[in-house]
Amino acid sequence: MNFSKEKTEHYTVLKVHADKLDSTNAPDLKSEFLLINNDGVCNVILDMTDARYCDSSGLSSILVGNRLCKNSNGMLIIAGLQPTVKKLITISQLDPVLNIVPTVSEAIDYLFMASIEKDLNENE
Repeated sequence: MNFSKEKTEHYTVLKVHADKLDSTNAPDLKSEFLLINNDGVCNVILDMTDARYCDSSGLSSILVGNRLCKNSNGMLIIAGLQPTVKKLITISQLDPVLNIVPTVSEAIDYLFMASIEKDLNENE
């Protein structure tokens, strides 16, 4: 199994267990994002710690997840990017579009801070 899910009340952590996120498993990642979204989850933390390589199809699946989360008023946060994958995202100029943090713990903090900020802005 290339992915595992850990669901909480406010978010789901989707962990990539594959060494490579490429055309062989990117469609499965898209499916996971769709399943999570259909379950009503709008906040997803994508743990990429184990992925040492990513190609354009992998990036495409990440962008699908990002779009699904945004369309449901949530967010996708990517954690644990390896240097080679982070470089690809930077070269592709997707770093300003994606929420990227170093660890899953920081992703959880980021999510809660964004939620508090959103609530404050709505109450103004």
